Order: sequence, then structure tokens, then C-alpha cells
Amino acid sequence: MSEMQKKKAPYTVPIGPTHPALKEPILFTFQLDGEVIQDLDFAPGKAHRGIEWMGMQRNPVQILHLCDRICGICGVSHSLAFAQAVEEAGNIPVPDRAYYVRSIIAEFERIQSHLLWAGVAAHELGFDTLFYLAWQVREEATDVLEYLTGNRINYGIIQIGGVRRDITALMFPRIEKALVYYEDLFEKMTNLFLNDKTIGMRCKNTGILPRDTALELCTVGPTIRASGVKADVRVDMPYAAYGDLDIDYVQPDVWGGETNGDVFDRIVVRLYEILQSVQIIRDCMKQMPEGPVLSETKYAKLLSNLKKVEGEAIGRVEAPRGECFHFVRMKGKEAPESWKVKASTYSNQMAWLEMLRGEQVADIPIIVASIDPCMSCTDRVMFIRNNETDICTKEYLHRLSVEKTRRMQE
Repeated sequence: MSEMQKKKAPYTVPIGPTHPALKEPILFTFQLDGEVIQDLDFAPGKAHRGIEWMGMQRNPVQILHLCDRICGICGVSHSLAFAQAVEEAGNIPVPDRAYYVRSIIAEFERIQSHLLWAGVAAHELGFDTLFYLAWQVREEATDVLEYLTGNRINYGIIQIGGVRRDITALMFPRIEKALVYYEDLFEKMTNLFLNDKTIGMRCKNTGILPRDTALELCTVGPTIRASGVKADVRVDMPYAAYGDLDIDYVQPDVWGGETNGDVFDRIVVRLYEILQSVQIIRDCMKQMPEGPVLSETKYAKLLSNLKKVEGEAIGRVEAPRGECFHFVRMKGKEAPESWKVKASTYSNQMAWLEMLRGEQVADIPIIVASIDPCMSCTDRVMFIRNNETDICTKEYLHRLSVEKTRRMQE
């Protein structure tokens, strides 16, 4: 590097509110020295919808419909966390069979969510064929969810005190068919993602989040597990049927014996969690007890009982992206006095600061996408260089990422 280049002041590159990786409405501000990120900041809050305020104008059963729509990819995690909080506050029983139904739906949701993320990650690296394959494979999980609940997303199956629909033995063959499908494909998918030379060059030692930093920042889900920390709500504070099942933490050492906390490790964790979910679902079918799936089947009586609830509680669920947290305070009225939601991305987004410093501009899309952020969308990017403003399409940064992949393949 020449002396002139060393003395050159860094320039500022705002990216957002559109983000090029997942079309997420969040504003990043990068301080760059050439193509290297020296420092950065980000400003979320571009997709505020007032869901908590709307919820405090409704009864808990109506709030469940809002919970399903907090996130289109992990909606059942939010409705389940909310239901658990209300059930805890009101001492509302849940039949044992309902716990197993909840776990089966949650694990199918984890499978489709991780495959969706894998496709997006492949796209950001320039492997669109792998992107289409991952999303084609994902269809099997969404088809099963539609078969079980009636919907591919926004399943609407969680109810206060249980679930709205049972999973009967007649449905088990269709579920088993999907499980065998994913087991048969697992070796192929891991080979395509983890043995590809270019994916390794792009993702290994990129976007590193050290173990101690992951703990300090209180990250969750695959993000913290990829940094070598054993943290999973299903194991640490079991809910639904997870306390009856043999579940362990999925960490990067399952592939190659090393843990670096980089983008590659986050790929490893998510792929192997798909295989883990297959086993969890199969165990749920084997161990599912007989009995009802709802403690109170009369809707009017359930609402009457909920109006009498006084107390506060929390619900914690291991969503595909990590811990999902709901707080509810009931004061003997139809609507909660307070309802607060903390989604997984809220816990993980501060890790971007550590992951992105020292990396290249072309690595921004895959690093940001590596925590699987969930926000919303809009449609352009603005660059400011030397006080001059240029507006370009969101494809620009994606093109830089693809060009870097192509250079590595030469």
C-alpha cells in the first residue's frame, strides 16, 4: 500500500434502509478505507408496525393471530411464546398431547426456515442454482405444514391451553415420508454447501464472532452456537414436549472438529439442525400420548376465563433464528395491560459490529445474512462518497459479492 493510500481518509458509505442481502429496511453506515470496513453503525426501526399496541386493544385469542404475523417464517414461535406466557400467568393447563403437536409444528418450521436461509446465503454468494435447489427442497416442509395446519405460513394452530388441531396417527405416514425425504437429501446438501471450494473460501474466516464476544453481546440461536457456546432454550429451559426428548446442542465441531465462529460455521449449524429436527419429529410421533389437544374447547368459556387472569409471565421459545421472548401482564381485563416482544434478531444484530469490522465491502451481504435477520423490505440503496451522492439499485452490492466469488474461481 502506498503512503498516499495510507494517509487517505476513510469515506462513508450509507447502505439502506434497503439492505442488499435480504431486502431488509435497516440503515447501515460504513466507514471504509478502500474496500476494507474500518467501522460501522446501523439504525433499525424502519419497519415499526405497532403490533404490541394493537395487541393491547385485543383479547389474548385475537393476539395469537397477530403473533403469527410478526414473522412470516417463524410465526408459530411467536404464537407459542405468547401462549406460554398467558398460560403461565393464568395457570391454564395444557394437555400433554398438545405439547407434542406444538413441537412437531415448531420443528417443521425450523426445517423450512433453515432451508430458506440456505438458499438466500447461496444467492448472496452467486450460486443461484444452489439457491433454487434449497428452496425446492424447502417445499416439502411447507407442504407438510399445509397438510397439518391448513396453511403454508401463518399456521393458526396455537390456542391458549393447547392447539386447534390434532395430529392423528393417520397423518403419520405423510410426515414420515417428509422425514425420509430430508434424510436422503442431507448428504447431498451438506456436500454442496460444505465441500464446495469456493463457498469455503468465501465463508471460512469471514465474519468471525469469537466465543467471548458472542456471550458478551447475548447473541442467540445458530449465531451463538456457531461461536462454540452451548445455548438452546429447548435444552436449557425445556417447553412443549422437549423435556421428554433427547436433544443436544448442535455446534460446528460436528463438521471437521473446529469452531471458528465464522459464516461457514453458521452454515454448518443450520444444516445439521435440519437433521436434528427430523429426529425430534420422529421421536414426537413415537412418544405422543393419547388424549385431548385443548384444555377448554368452548371459545366463550375460554374468553371468560382469560378475563379473570391477573398476573404476569414470560414465554421463551427457541425459534429458528434463536430465542424468542414474550412478556405479558394481565390485570383482570379482556386485553393485557402489557405485552412486549423480543425477537431473535434483536439479540443478534449487535454482532454485526464485530463480524463486519476489517472485512471487505463485497462480504457485507453474506455476513449480514449470516445471522438470518428478520425485518421488512423496500427498494434502493444510496452511496455517499466525498460528499457526492449516488443512487443505485440494490443489485449493486450483490454484484460485488458475485464478482468476488467469480475471481476466487479463476
